[in-house]
Amino acid sequence: MILGSVISYGQVNFYVNADKNDYSGKDVINLTVVLEMSGSEYNQQTPFRMPDLSKFNIIGTGSVNNGYIDPETNTVITQSVTRIALEPKHRGKVRIGSVLVTVNNKIYKTEPFEISIKDIEKKTMANNTANEVFLNVEIEDREVYNNQPTIAVLKVYSRNIDNFRKVKNIRLPHQEDIDVHPINFNRSEIDPSGYGNMASQILAMFLVFPNKSGNIEVPAVSASLNTFSSKSKIISNKVKLNVKKLPEGSPDYFKNAVGNFKVSVYNASKEKIEVKKPINVIVKVSGEGNLSDMHLPKIQESPDYEVFTPKITSKVTTGVTGMKGEVLASYIVIPKKPGDLFIKTEKFAFFNPAIKEYVDLGQKTLSVSAFSHDQILESRSAVEKVNEYTNSFLETVDSPVLKTTSFKVKEKSKFNWNVLFINIAILLGLFILYLLFKTWQKKRNLVKETVPSKPLGSVAETEKEIRKRLKTDVTDYFSYLGNLKDKEDYGKFFETFDELDAEVRNQYFQSSADDFRKFLESYKGSSVAEEYRNLSQRIQIEKYSPVKSQEGMSELLNDIVNLYSQISK
Repeated sequence: MILGSVISYGQVNFYVNADKNDYSGKDVINLTVVLEMSGSEYNQQTPFRMPDLSKFNIIGTGSVNNGYIDPETNTVITQSVTRIALEPKHRGKVRIGSVLVTVNNKIYKTEPFEISIKDIEKKTMANNTANEVFLNVEIEDREVYNNQPTIAVLKVYSRNIDNFRKVKNIRLPHQEDIDVHPINFNRSEIDPSGYGNMASQILAMFLVFPNKSGNIEVPAVSASLNTFSSKSKIISNKVKLNVKKLPEGSPDYFKNAVGNFKVSVYNASKEKIEVKKPINVIVKVSGEGNLSDMHLPKIQESPDYEVFTPKITSKVTTGVTGMKGEVLASYIVIPKKPGDLFIKTEKFAFFNPAIKEYVDLGQKTLSVSAFSHDQILESRSAVEKVNEYTNSFLETVDSPVLKTTSFKVKEKSKFNWNVLFINIAILLGLFILYLLFKTWQKKRNLVKETVPSKPLGSVAETEKEIRKRLKTDVTDYFSYLGNLKDKEDYGKFFETFDELDAEVRNQYFQSSADDFRKFLESYKGSSVAEEYRNLSQRIQIEKYSPVKSQEGMSELLNDIVNLYSQISK
């Protein structure tokens, strides 16, 4: 037998029922409150006002609103249903009072009824505290498309508002068929008008992205309830979602993007593009939707350039209106030939749930012009060439007085006479220091005893002797590079390598890398020159690569040690 109290008021039916009339202390009492209104002129003005339920522990509650048209009478029927799960505190006959609601300025109520409770078990105070506090997850929009977000609100209910501060360590649900992203954990003001005599407070809000269609159950949210004597765990209700399939007719290249997006591609490098030198190409997807979980359009491979795995950067904010922002995919692209290059992305499409249509953005193309090394040199002005020579001189000549690298002239900057005058002053100062040094050296030679000089050798022997004196101790550099690699200080690693390379080139009186490669080809063989060229290219790729691995850097260091040990012999 199912107990119930039904009140019918013409076009308004308002009733409450229990699932049975006799319960044991272990049973859960399920009360269902139903308000049914026939006709569009009726308007529910207040929520259900529950009777005194202090003789029960409220385990959970949930509500749903439905609306449909009766085909026989062609009448709009609106139905509001609330279900409450109760746990009895006392045995015997317990009276459940009337539920109240206001419709069109008229108060309706249900008739009270009694249920019978047997065999109540005694519980400790800690359990009673846990039973006086419960969590409830409320999702208003339970019918969404696949990968379309819906907002969930976590509330806590209790008769004693002091219990709210004891709820801590909220754990959001995790499940394979949903993606959960928190909006905030900001607690709201306490609302004293909850169910029955209970107050409520919002604890958290989060977005739920279902990633498959069908009926999906959102798992319960858990939290800890800390008291002076114990620590217990409380869990919320579970919520079912009706996830609709996306409409048919999607483009072949549609993946899982749902929302409203824009796609752009641009070159983040400021310098002129040189063949076999890396550039930074950004693919940006911006808008609102499942930004954090969607498949981004990739850069297509091409024989005209080489492309590497991108570094993904998200600038996304999660709010009550959904997930907004932008996701950047940073690619390292190396042109293989001079001329006009067309860097293309994959085709991209998304489903817009607002208009319930697929939007095809197609393919995005970035047009760039690449130049050979000779073309880059020819395009430079006389002032730029002077600045480059000055910078190279200041970087390779070691001055004991000044740190000259701070006066380095940028190639792309506007011409600055002050900088030029400073560079000239530095050169004059270095020249004066050189003259002073030579004068001191001559005076020192005069006081030395005359010793028989060694017989002069050939020009080749003399050149060999000079190189021996200028020879760089590369082993110190190797040890330092190894320490930097272990510390993962890759910026300082590549700076130290540049110093090593400049020292070795200076040892052989070669100022540029191209001249040094030609020198190696003449004096060390074509294989060593080719190894030097390949290593220089790998250094540039690793230097600007967004992701570096310990294995790759270890292999690179081994190649540096092997090559420069061979060159310095």
